[in-house]
Amino acid sequence: MAEPSQHAESMATISQDENWWSRPCGIRELLLIALPLIASTASWSMTNFVDRMFLFWYSPEAMAAALPAGMLHFTLLCFPIGLASYLNTFVAQYDGAGRPEQIGAVIRKGVKFGSLMIPAYFLTIPFAAWAFSLVGHSAEVQQLEVRYFQILTFGAGASVVSAAMSTFFTGRGKTTTVMFVEIGSCMLNVVLDGLFIFGFCGEWLEGIPGAALATSLSQWFKVVAYLILLYRPAISGQFGFLDWSHDEPGLLRRIFQYGSASGFQVLLEVGTFTGFTFLMGRMGITAMTASTLAVDINALTFVPLIGLGIAISTLVGREIGHADPARAAVATWSGLCIALTYAGGMGLTYFLLPDFFLSAHAMGMEPSEFEEIRVLTIVLLRFVAFFCVFDAVNLVFVSALKGAGDVRFILTVGLIFSLVLSLLAGTCLWLDRIHVEGLWVAMTSWVILLALTHWARFFTGQWRNKKVIDPA
Repeated sequence: MAEPSQHAESMATISQDENWWSRPCGIRELLLIALPLIASTASWSMTNFVDRMFLFWYSPEAMAAALPAGMLHFTLLCFPIGLASYLNTFVAQYDGAGRPEQIGAVIRKGVKFGSLMIPAYFLTIPFAAWAFSLVGHSAEVQQLEVRYFQILTFGAGASVVSAAMSTFFTGRGKTTTVMFVEIGSCMLNVVLDGLFIFGFCGEWLEGIPGAALATSLSQWFKVVAYLILLYRPAISGQFGFLDWSHDEPGLLRRIFQYGSASGFQVLLEVGTFTGFTFLMGRMGITAMTASTLAVDINALTFVPLIGLGIAISTLVGREIGHADPARAAVATWSGLCIALTYAGGMGLTYFLLPDFFLSAHAMGMEPSEFEEIRVLTIVLLRFVAFFCVFDAVNLVFVSALKGAGDVRFILTVGLIFSLVLSLLAGTCLWLDRIHVEGLWVAMTSWVILLALTHWARFFTGQWRNKKVIDPA
């Protein structure tokens, strides 16, 4: 437990400085870092939204197949991307400690790790048909799932490499660069989606294959862009990208020690969610399509908040590196205010204006065909309204704990809650008493428990004594 004086110090900082807006690590500084990242992650959300919408217009079966296949693909990405993205904390703490020469070594090791993952993902291609045969979807949907997953693997390694490269900018608070790269990737993906999915570039790319290829090519675009930016002489010289003499002993070990815990935590949470999307597929095409729509609409809230979470981790890491945990606490509470304002507003619109979010999808179908999907999706959006608020709270405190280096606790909590939820789902499946509303009740309860647990950990202050870098 943290000493009471630590809590008093934090509260004094919050109450005595100028105001929440202008103080160091206050809302203004956090937004300056977060807004470009929010724009970046919003572009991910927009890419997925347009991708699924085009597939929905092409065929409801294609869209239904895209969610489980995409989630399985992302589940396999979670550990490597979670590890690569955690380099953000190393960069932030080295930046706060005034040791820029170590930043190049961190990024260099991340790029090597990502490069090793490129051939590793190709090894998953032969197992795709077997994996999707286990979940009981219709033969037509299974075939589409396999094709989508297999083509996505060609861009999987690029996702890991670009995630590692981007931390050079996010960890130092230079987030505008990342915004331009991500928006460029999004624009390329959307254009290629339109050309490929609807057959403008040949029948062999029409539908699911075109959507997957567009996503893969957009990931490689980011790698090329970051390579050009990182290996400019002024940057590579200042931060030691080409200088191996400054590598700290044990740096690689610490990257894997902390990054692996972060990666496994992300894998657990996304893997649990992926399992539930597979269960939804057992309830028929209507339930699966409605759940896919609900998840996609929720992404409009959650995905932009990922950018806020990265900004919180950056400021917390910087202040921990600068030996000022009280200031790191201010950054976290500032982030909570922003997250609750945004997620609360979005949750309210899910309750009051559900048809606003469904109107674009409705344009691609006959009204009579869409009505059954619409009715169920509106019910699910009521669950999403609660889910997104507590998910935002969870994201804020997980990001703060990760920025400090308290990743083992996060991993332990994720393991326990994911195991409990999986056992509950398995029991319901065995008893044949599973239904789509029950699944969403379980997922909402899961994220509420995660949010409360991570808030309690942050409040105790044990994260204040954590650090991922060695003393100078």
